[in-house]
Amino acid sequence: MAENQKTISEILNEADGKNKRTPLFNPEAIKDLKNEFNNWKESSVKESDRNNWCVTPQTILGSEIPREMIYSPLNVPELDYKNDIGFAGQEPFTRGIHPNMYRGKKFTIRQINGFGGPEDTNKRFKFMLKNGATGLSVIFDLPTVQMYDSDDPVARGQVGTSGVAIDSTNDMEILFKDMPLEDVTVSIVTHYPSNTAILFPMFLAMADRRGIGWDKLKGTVQNDITLEEVVRSGHEYIPPRDCFRIQCDNIEFIKKEVPNWNFINLNGYNLHDFGTSGVTEMAVAISNGIETLKELISRGYDVDFIAPRLAFFWSISNDFFEEASRIRAARRLWYKIMKYKFNAKNPRSLWMRCHVQTSGITLTRQEPYNNIIRASYQALSAIFGGVQSLHVDSYDEAYAVPTEEAALLSLRTQQILQSETAVTEVVDPLGGSYYVEALTNDIEKRILAEVEEIEKVGGYVASIEKGWIHRKIADYFNTEQAKIEKGDIKVVGLNCYNSNTESPSINVFEYPKGVEERQKEKLKKLRDSRNNSDVEKALKNLEEACRNKTNIVPYSVECARIGCTEGEIFKVFKKAYSLWKPPVIF
Repeated sequence: MAENQKTISEILNEADGKNKRTPLFNPEAIKDLKNEFNNWKESSVKESDRNNWCVTPQTILGSEIPREMIYSPLNVPELDYKNDIGFAGQEPFTRGIHPNMYRGKKFTIRQINGFGGPEDTNKRFKFMLKNGATGLSVIFDLPTVQMYDSDDPVARGQVGTSGVAIDSTNDMEILFKDMPLEDVTVSIVTHYPSNTAILFPMFLAMADRRGIGWDKLKGTVQNDITLEEVVRSGHEYIPPRDCFRIQCDNIEFIKKEVPNWNFINLNGYNLHDFGTSGVTEMAVAISNGIETLKELISRGYDVDFIAPRLAFFWSISNDFFEEASRIRAARRLWYKIMKYKFNAKNPRSLWMRCHVQTSGITLTRQEPYNNIIRASYQALSAIFGGVQSLHVDSYDEAYAVPTEEAALLSLRTQQILQSETAVTEVVDPLGGSYYVEALTNDIEKRILAEVEEIEKVGGYVASIEKGWIHRKIADYFNTEQAKIEKGDIKVVGLNCYNSNTESPSINVFEYPKGVEERQKEKLKKLRDSRNNSDVEKALKNLEEACRNKTNIVPYSVECARIGCTEGEIFKVFKKAYSLWKPPVIF
């Protein structure tokens, strides 16, 4: 079979067959241990436990992977230390991408911020940096995310809620006023490829105005087709193929023009919280990564030119050991794909770098202080998995954007984990656990099996077009919700251990008043002061680039420089690409 016709599983199985393996455990010792185990199980373990030897944990967003009552070398008899675990910073990177991990550099504390107008979020940025945040992360309000201007009728009543309102480069300038962009990394949560092709050019135009060279900028944009075509709750979608093309246009442009910027965050987080298992979360993001690399290679780029800047974004939920093992499994699987499928030579191309956010969907309005405990354990699991940066959800996020008090507490959670617990002093402290290594192996196989499913559908973009991923979400979500309602999945304070004691009241964030009116006024002033004939010309050039299959980002940058608004640029995309209706799954 031709190499390009083989599935990822076939390629990896062939590679594994060629690798010389040296099992850590002596076969005779395993044989003796098996006899000892059987004797122990029959003589010491109760019959009821023997009959229920494997249980499947029922947790929010769990993968329903059966667990045995106890783990031993019998669960990993073929374990090869060098090929399966290795040392940190070396292949297969199971234990981490750096030899010294957090002893060398602590994970970046990157709490997400965004509300009101750009003036309001700028103040929150300054508060977080003053109190020890080591990176910035900005989220946008719904009109901005959905690419409508603040004065569009669709935006009415939503401007500045759930994120910050940004309409133009002028707003981007206010948002990052006084921020040390040469020294602090920035995560711009653009969500969609289309949005990335609008908002990131505004960020670059803002940097130009401040005299900051693009080579000095460091950070990440999300730029993920999954968010635009699957998770999105908007009512206007461009076709998946065109969306994927914009995703790759963004990557191509950013890699060449903004060399220290991570041009995509292959997003599992929003998909997982939207309603999929942890296995599907990672299979989808990895499949997107595979298809993205294939497209960029077809455009004439070497894999080692693109791959070192790929990054992933994972959601961490409640099944503590599964979550740590998932990150280890995905890191090892991505290494194998890069080495054996894409023949990457640059060691950085083999790394699965990731940002993690604790799960928002696990937060409850009932007894909200319980959310502090949930998020803390999730964060600890992420650290044991070896993440590069971390966001801890605030306890009041089930109600609204975090208050300053709640945001500070989330920041302090990370700082306490870094400074008081010593969990960062030892690399991969769970490594070598029979349970964790067996779970890591199992999860890797399950992720790979779903990657193969997506390949058989025709690839990741085809899986969106044909509704494969939409069906996955619908099936999982319905099953999960039914289990919560029946009490099979326990949620303390919601469907079990309910208390008659009234919980102490909490301060719920109050959005700044007058944001919508301020944004509308700024838009009016912008349209009155700019050269509208230049705006028309720039938008026309952008439309032609969309239709001619030319990389659209340079044209979008020019639109940002001369004062085009987000809504105006999105209208060009809709006109050039037309609209697509996602599959309806019941």
